[in-house]
Amino acid sequence: MAKIPSHRDLIVWQKAMDMVVQIYHLANCFPPSEMYRLTNQITRASASVPANIAEGHARSTLKDYAHFLAIAKGSLMETETLLMLAVRLGYLNNTQAEPTLDLITEISKMLTVLRSRLLK
Repeated sequence: MAKIPSHRDLIVWQKAMDMVVQIYHLANCFPPSEMYRLTNQITRASASVPANIAEGHARSTLKDYAHFLAIAKGSLMETETLLMLAVRLGYLNNTQAEPTLDLITEISKMLTVLRSRLLK
């Protein structure tokens, strides 16, 4: 596998960053009472995805890199769950959430493929 010079060159990191921006915009729709609850949790979980991709890329072994990708995927699934909860609570509708949910699915697939290639 060819070495990618920077985590910023990874398409999965770029898409994860896009997802974080989308989550921040969507979180603006949450009521003020959720500021220290759902808003805080979903923005932190989403920001953890590209952060863990970057940290893993900087690690010295492929095993460490794969471990951080697994953590990123866990944070991604947490983000998805919290976004779906926001829909269930009526803070967002399906039309608002769907593009971000689609992006989460795409990132999830990319993380799975990248991790499996690292572990070969």
